[in-house]
Amino acid sequence: MKHPNPKVFYRYSVFALLLAGSIMNPIFAQERITLKRATELVIENNLQIKQAQFSEAISEENLSQSKLALYPTLNANTGLNFNFGRSIDPLTNQFINQAISSTSGNVTSNTNLFQGFRRMNEISQNKLQLEADKSNTQKVKNDLVLAVVTNYLSVLNAQDLLIASQQQLDIANQQLDIEQKFFDVGNKTLADLSQAKSQVATAELNVTNAKNQVDLSFLNLAQLLERDPSVSFEVEKPQIDNVSSVNAAYSAVDVFKTASLNFPDIKLAEYRKQVLEKEIDIARGGYFPSLNLQSGFGTRYSNGTFANTSFAAQVKDNFNQFIGFGLSIPIFNGLAAKSNVRRANINFQNAMLSEQLAKNNLNKVINQAVYDLRAAEKRYYSALTAYESSKEAFNVIQQRYAVGLVNSLDFNQAQTNLNRAQFDQIQARYDLIFRSKVIDYYLGNPITF
Repeated sequence: MKHPNPKVFYRYSVFALLLAGSIMNPIFAQERITLKRATELVIENNLQIKQAQFSEAISEENLSQSKLALYPTLNANTGLNFNFGRSIDPLTNQFINQAISSTSGNVTSNTNLFQGFRRMNEISQNKLQLEADKSNTQKVKNDLVLAVVTNYLSVLNAQDLLIASQQQLDIANQQLDIEQKFFDVGNKTLADLSQAKSQVATAELNVTNAKNQVDLSFLNLAQLLERDPSVSFEVEKPQIDNVSSVNAAYSAVDVFKTASLNFPDIKLAEYRKQVLEKEIDIARGGYFPSLNLQSGFGTRYSNGTFANTSFAAQVKDNFNQFIGFGLSIPIFNGLAAKSNVRRANINFQNAMLSEQLAKNNLNKVINQAVYDLRAAEKRYYSALTAYESSKEAFNVIQQRYAVGLVNSLDFNQAQTNLNRAQFDQIQARYDLIFRSKVIDYYLGNPITF
């Protein structure tokens, strides 16, 4: 019986252990991410979304505080004083030439009864600001989801191009092998063999470029998902081979009508306009008088000569209460109120222009998106037809080349045409799919396959 080579046996044993370990420990396998999971990850991890959510939380706190500002204030304070030499006793108001100590304490409350409806307008403004920040958060999420779909499709496109490039390299190597055999028996010239080698070199370059594009696509997707680029992962390819069901018969007018009602960019511009409109009402409050209600109680103590009663007796005897109204009437303050109203009006008018500009931009983008979708559909079917024609032409030339009816130059040209047509068809297919998802994005539909 022949004994196995120890080195070979060791290598196979190690390989078997690693294979068994990878089967029993799935953590060694690369993570596989679906498109749905990718969109979830970007919402969970992306720092731009977290920043938008922090702004939203601040606006919510501002709203809560503006509501609490309607309640009366209540504050307590106390003080301890030491006087030396000739001074006035704070209890008797008589001059006294001795060191004395005194203390006082009081509790006061202040209620704003009227301030030109400023507080109510601030509450309304903060509500609108909170809605604006919520719309901004949704806008950031939508933009990032679309970016994830774009990068996800880029990965799939790059992978398909890599597979096609590798297939073309296999064909080129097979053809080189045939040419080499013919050359060895004298049936082909050195020029024919050189043509075949050139075809292999071109195919190898295409494979290298395709691999680089796959790596770059994965890097872009990983960075978007806030993942460590050094930790590799795979993407799951959804069922998108059938693109005949893609609807390209959209009306730009209808898409814009739907988008203008729900699209976060438009809602954000509308809320910001309303926030600045409320700023005008707040500024107008400066024209009105303000009326406050003040109340409180307090007491005091002194150890002066004329105040020789005990601490408890003084606190009891000096206990006092008060209530009063304060009215402030604006007469002339450098026309500050008028200037504030003017500035608020200017900001509001600018916000109206920003809202209209947002609508105009959305209309332009949607019209362009609808046009791009129609163009992508035409380009895809043209590329598909060109690919099918190139494949048929290549098959015919390949058969004729096998029996010597076509030279190597024509054969290589046919193969190059087939390669180019296949690459164009793959890219056109993904471009059509992406353009259709862009329309779903503006319509507010979930982006799925």
